[in-house]
Amino acid sequence: MAFAAARQLHNKIFDLLDYLRSPSLLLVRLYVASIFFKSGLTKIRDWESTLLLFEYEYEVPFFSPEFAAWSGTFGELVLPVLLVLGLFSRISAIGLFIVNYVAVISLVDISPAAHTDHILWGTLMLAVVVFGGGKLAADYKLKIS
Repeated sequence: MAFAAARQLHNKIFDLLDYLRSPSLLLVRLYVASIFFKSGLTKIRDWESTLLLFEYEYEVPFFSPEFAAWSGTFGELVLPVLLVLGLFSRISAIGLFIVNYVAVISLVDISPAAHTDHILWGTLMLAVVVFGGGKLAADYKLKIS
């Protein structure tokens, strides 16, 4: 009898949490998108400085500084828009995860606070990869997994 009551209480609590999954995923998508979109806007505001940073400050492996600047900026401007819309949410989150990872490994002197921020953003993007965009995403309406 006590077990049945505990199970019922447990199920009610976690049914409520399941109800909050989609709004939570929307907040995650909006937060991560705002961080990366603002970063992309900063890069296009002063493109010459961006190119200089990619050439002399960031150590992006495998790519030329110019290609890294173009592709990183493109990712920071396009993928957040898709993430906000919830369109191809998982692919967008994977793309931003990669941009985030490359930023971390490219910055030789990253501060502990910045490193912690990047870990948070990466973790939030992994949540979108695992759970999708939720019911408040275009993916849900379009039946995109």
